[in-house]
Amino acid sequence: MYIIGVKVNSDAYPTKRCYPFNIPALRNSPALTFRGAIAFFAGENGSGKSTLLDAIARKCGIHIWDRPRRHLAHENPYETRLADYITVEWADGTVPGSLFRAETFRDFADFLDDVALCDPGRLKYHGGRILNTLSHGEAILSYFSGRYQLKGLYLLDEPESALSPSSQVAFLRLLQRLGTHGGAQFIIATHSPIILACPGAQIFSFDGGRIEEVAYEDTTHYQVYRQFFVDRRPFLEDD
Repeated sequence: MYIIGVKVNSDAYPTKRCYPFNIPALRNSPALTFRGAIAFFAGENGSGKSTLLDAIARKCGIHIWDRPRRHLAHENPYETRLADYITVEWADGTVPGSLFRAETFRDFADFLDDVALCDPGRLKYHGGRILNTLSHGEAILSYFSGRYQLKGLYLLDEPESALSPSSQVAFLRLLQRLGTHGGAQFIIATHSPIILACPGAQIFSFDGGRIEEVAYEDTTHYQVYRQFFVDRRPFLEDD
């Protein structure tokens, strides 16, 4: 384990009216303590889990592969400033890391494939295959199986987005194996109750206006899926 804590210094925020400083969970949760190699951020859309993951990446000096935004509506001078107001506590010095985002993976895979064409030895770092010859989900699993064998801090934002349920189970098994026997630490924002079921992992819920550690069965994701499969009629009836 490399990161043992993250402190949110909300008292120093430059504003409480603009994103990301107006997110309730990021205003009312001063500190998170990590006890193991795998931790999850869970919560509804807009609850702040991906925002905090992004800030941790920036604070740790991890490169963020992103598309440029060209629209005036996206202009927000505070958008990437949360990193300036968090403190990351390392156990024993920094390590390299990466941030995975499903929404930008195709562009990133294009880059990795171009590099591999010039240096085929690079293929071993993403599963030994040209990624864009695979489906989106297959490419993601291939990348995970190669990249996460390396020692490092790995932040993942909704890795389940392109994964079928069976592929999510395959990722869960990989995650459990690497978290137990590898040199990797994972912090993952997810909506998937399959991935959240990883044995021994911490789960931080961003629902309810603050960040709190919860049991798997107490997550909204588990409860909604469980109720849906028990009796889906209330979900399908008109109000």
